[in-house]
Amino acid sequence: MPSAQVEALQQENAHLSATVAGLTERLAQLQRHVGWFTRQLFGSKSERRLEFDEAEQASLFAALGIKAPPDVEVPTQEVSCRRRGKRRNGAVNESGLRCDGTVPVEVIVVTDPAIEAVPEPEVVGEKVDHRLAQEPGSYKILEYVRPVVKRRDTGELLAPPSPPNVLDRVCVDVSFLAGMLVDKFRCHLPLHRQHRRLADCGIQVSRSSTANWAGRAIDLLGPVAAAQAAHILEGSVVAMDETSIKAGRVAPGRMRGAYFWPVFGEDGEIAFHYAPSRAHRHVDEFLGNFRGTLLSDGYAAYEAYARRQGIANAQCWAHCRRNFTDAEGSDPAGVAKALSLIGALYAQEKANRKRSLKGSAKLAHRRQRSAPAVYAFFAWRKAQRQRLDLLPSSPFSKALAYAAQRESGLRVFLDAPNVSIDTNHLERGLRPIPTGRRNWLFAWTRSAPSASAASKACSPPAGCRTSMPTPTWSMSSSASASTPRSAPSN
Repeated sequence: MPSAQVEALQQENAHLSATVAGLTERLAQLQRHVGWFTRQLFGSKSERRLEFDEAEQASLFAALGIKAPPDVEVPTQEVSCRRRGKRRNGAVNESGLRCDGTVPVEVIVVTDPAIEAVPEPEVVGEKVDHRLAQEPGSYKILEYVRPVVKRRDTGELLAPPSPPNVLDRVCVDVSFLAGMLVDKFRCHLPLHRQHRRLADCGIQVSRSSTANWAGRAIDLLGPVAAAQAAHILEGSVVAMDETSIKAGRVAPGRMRGAYFWPVFGEDGEIAFHYAPSRAHRHVDEFLGNFRGTLLSDGYAAYEAYARRQGIANAQCWAHCRRNFTDAEGSDPAGVAKALSLIGALYAQEKANRKRSLKGSAKLAHRRQRSAPAVYAFFAWRKAQRQRLDLLPSSPFSKALAYAAQRESGLRVFLDAPNVSIDTNHLERGLRPIPTGRRNWLFAWTRSAPSASAASKACSPPAGCRTSMPTPTWSMSSSASASTPRSAPSN
């Protein structure tokens, strides 16, 4: 065979080998994607994994040195039984209805004509039943009556001044404004649905009026939000993250991508900052000259800010763990080992919370119990990186690289008892933002997202107080007709 033909066949073989390798890698990637979608649709919603400890759950027969008897089929018979459960604490009656003292109770006396016909009845007691009821709406009209009097000596007409209102020349009470913002930004009930509910209750108001009322009410939250955001930066530990939102139009039918930057303080406060991009400069803008410890995920903007400021940047173990969870399809055994090692670390943190350790006691527990778990994880990671069968493009290999690049940040919590192991508390605080995207749909104007965050100062999620330092308020949530001042039309 001529050498030219041999060389051509070798080139063709090399090309086919490269093509097969590329298609194999692409197939593996698509299989991982299909596996991820399958887990999202049919898998467990929780990332928790139960670890079986044989030391705690050993076989009783093995501990006693007795050979376990063979399995014997035992005849069974179905029987009907009724168990009476314990009455719950605070239950109003046996049905389990519970409420506090703030819930209004309407007393209805039940009469019976047959009993009323009894001559001279004697009441010896009473039986009480409770039922939870609902009214179409809780709106009411406050009618302020101001008597007008006339002075006999001068003929001057006098009347008491009108009660002050939170908004001038507005026919709604402050309770209505607060309830409207809470319904929209905490209960995710858009303004157009609230407007429809008002109409169903027989109250006719303009839809644009509700938008303007909401906007003016949010303007009043600016000083509160600014003070709370400043108070967060006075603490020693701050957690920061970012989440996307659609704000403003790029072209007809196309929305511009923007970001919320929530900042969580050590006193349970959270402030939402808005920026039109995810640029690094926004971290400097929002944190300023913060001198404590910054807790964040692996985004390079936080590490760069901490390096410039000369402060510690604690990394989130939950994000590190999430990378291994996503790589389960590429190396199940390796991922199982990684999750087991990280799970041991979280078990120590759970013991910390159970014993309510604080300060030096918590620091000593972390150094004694958590530090060995961290050392074991990174020693295992270093050994895994030496494997020759791991390709750089493998998700498992990328998860190992993610942990290696952030090792120093993942160790910060071992020397700081007030630093959390992850940013899960922050992610729980920002949950109303992705939840609201399903209801608000998008922000019609670029300045609108500031209103979405500022309004949360009056309707914080459970367990934290929220605010937004900028008072700009024009929040919109649907593609309906625009209203004055870019008011929220939804």
